[in-house]
Amino acid sequence: MARKFLYLIAIIITVIVVGAIGLAIYGRELTDMAFVPRGEFVEQEALAANAYEDPAMWYSRPGIGTDDPARYQPAVAETPPDPATRTLSPEAPAAEQSVGSPDYLETVGSRRGDPARASEVPGFAVFFVPPTSYTKGALGDWNAPLDDPETDTLARTFLRGLASPFNRADEIWAPKYRQASVGAFLSDKPDAEMAIDAAYADVAQAFDYFLESVDDEKPIVLAGHSQGSVHVLRLLREKLAGTPAEARIAAVYAPGWPISVEHDLPALPIPACAAPGQAGCLMSFASFADDGDPGQLLQRYSALPGLDGEPRGGEDPILCVNPLTGMTGGSAPASDNLGTLKPDATMGSAELVPGAVGARCDASGILRIGEAPDLGPGVLPGGNYHVYDIPLFWKNLQEDVIRRVKAWSTARS
Repeated sequence: MARKFLYLIAIIITVIVVGAIGLAIYGRELTDMAFVPRGEFVEQEALAANAYEDPAMWYSRPGIGTDDPARYQPAVAETPPDPATRTLSPEAPAAEQSVGSPDYLETVGSRRGDPARASEVPGFAVFFVPPTSYTKGALGDWNAPLDDPETDTLARTFLRGLASPFNRADEIWAPKYRQASVGAFLSDKPDAEMAIDAAYADVAQAFDYFLESVDDEKPIVLAGHSQGSVHVLRLLREKLAGTPAEARIAAVYAPGWPISVEHDLPALPIPACAAPGQAGCLMSFASFADDGDPGQLLQRYSALPGLDGEPRGGEDPILCVNPLTGMTGGSAPASDNLGTLKPDATMGSAELVPGAVGARCDASGILRIGEAPDLGPGVLPGGNYHVYDIPLFWKNLQEDVIRRVKAWSTARS
């Protein structure tokens, strides 16, 4: 049963990738045909005021237990011993599997990563906005329903890889919401903007409940990916800027969505991360192989106005905070990578592989990761590692958030 599930996920991802290949070849016309919903936007009925009191409205939150996808703990790959020097013992235990990992994401043949001691990690709460997992394309609606099983299944799978670097937090909250379809981010139709606004309305309501539920002395971390990053940036502007809660921000992680250095960043209430021990700052990056072509991404990006309302130019660089150094710009070798979360060929297991890729911010703000690594079917055309933005630097991001939370706590002690 577990393997059937994995193949289902692989098929879904393959459909997304095949669609992206078509987009690269045939351009805008095929984009509309494949991804932009054919029907009109349907106004989304407002959720009940207490909707997010229901645990079923959350993929992750305190109290879910071992089924919480954000609490996934991968194993660390072991270097096979030299057969000539290895001493075999019938009493040697088998390799330990990862703690609490679901059976379809096993870590057979690897050892568990050492969790941080609770006493070494200050308490903090994470609000993580999941990326798009609604894959109906042109045949679907502008917004995902809340009861779509495929959307939920894929969302939980994504969260295991994307939200789990934050699993040292004592609270992780990841809401269900009526996501905007993929086509909403590829179309300039009025329906697209309304769909994104409707999705944000759910996220904003969930965030209000998150703030009400978390101790008001506890630092908070906002994180997301792709569509999730879009909503996180809006939360910063509309829910946090100028409020007492703004001072509680230990860090914000918004990879997978381009942020203009000139027209977006100045409109946000926090700066880009300039140092690894800096608190209250923003990390963002978009990952491509060295020979990858970000043309499709930058073309769409440059066609949209910035957060300041001004047009972005084709030469306007995007924010690149290097996830290996925690600093804006610069480069770091693969030896600085503490662990890439790498799935096996069937997506049946995953492990942390140290030293897999380096990271270099180029002049346009694209994060270059060197020679294209083989991570599976989720790599998009043009050497675009969008799906793997966070898994590529899983362990470094886990350490990065701890440093920033500690810096926040130290500054207030």
